[in-house]
Amino acid sequence: MQPAASNRIKEGPKGVRLRKKITGRNIMLYGTLIMVALYYLLPLYVMMVTSLKGMPEIRIGNIFAPPVEVTFQPWVQAWSEACTGLNCDGLSRGFWNSVRILVPSVILSIIIASVNGYALANWKFKGGEVFFIILIVGAFIPYQVMIYPMVILLREMGLYGSLSGLVLVHTVFGMPILTLLFRNYFASMPEELFKAARVDGAGFWAIYFQIMLPMSLPIFVVAIILQVTGIWNDFLFGVIFTKPDLYPMTVQLNNIVNSNQGVIEYNVNMAATILTGLVPLVVYFVSGKLFVRGIAAGAVKG
Repeated sequence: MQPAASNRIKEGPKGVRLRKKITGRNIMLYGTLIMVALYYLLPLYVMMVTSLKGMPEIRIGNIFAPPVEVTFQPWVQAWSEACTGLNCDGLSRGFWNSVRILVPSVILSIIIASVNGYALANWKFKGGEVFFIILIVGAFIPYQVMIYPMVILLREMGLYGSLSGLVLVHTVFGMPILTLLFRNYFASMPEELFKAARVDGAGFWAIYFQIMLPMSLPIFVVAIILQVTGIWNDFLFGVIFTKPDLYPMTVQLNNIVNSNQGVIEYNVNMAATILTGLVPLVVYFVSGKLFVRGIAAGAVKG
């Protein structure tokens, strides 16, 4: 072996040294993340274990202890037997009302907002910038300011107190922020794709369906998550724009928890709370990665 080669072997490999996996910075970072996760998971744990206990065990007072004897009766009662006034059908009626509100509201708002965002990003027209500014302003107007005018408008249209009226409200109020997200996402796409399609003779709808939609799955997932979460968790619009037989699940939950009839059944209340929050949780867990991708892509251009 030559002397130069021997010296290189003795010196060892050159280059950037690998950082140690366990460092003070990593300990601080992961320790903070674990503490934040525990802060948010602890109430969920308390709700879960409480919902699986009977009332005699709850009266002992140790809310953190796991159930000695697991029972699912509170879940059955929360779903189909809990009373709110004269009605004793639990959350089941509110659940199906929420589904009937959620599905058309999400579909309509996303379809209209995606077309609006596509038009604002790729098709320049007179007054487009003014329209976009109006949408941005509309995204930050507090809902409470618009409640009374919306009540008057729905009354005049004959939709007040109906599910159709509430669907219209959610569609309208979801439009500004969704249009902004779609506009930014479509603006971040390569402009050459749009120009090439125009050269090939593709029109407004052909470009939208054949080019834009196949490339827009992440932002559609973002829009679905935002709308599902906002509409499903809504309480204010549900209690104002509908009547008792058509109350969504959140209003039913409030009525069950705040009922003053008899003994307060904490296990039933906890089970009802978890049941009400299951739909947004499932949506987040199923599509979390696409949500992050869509948000990042939609923030590229303003």
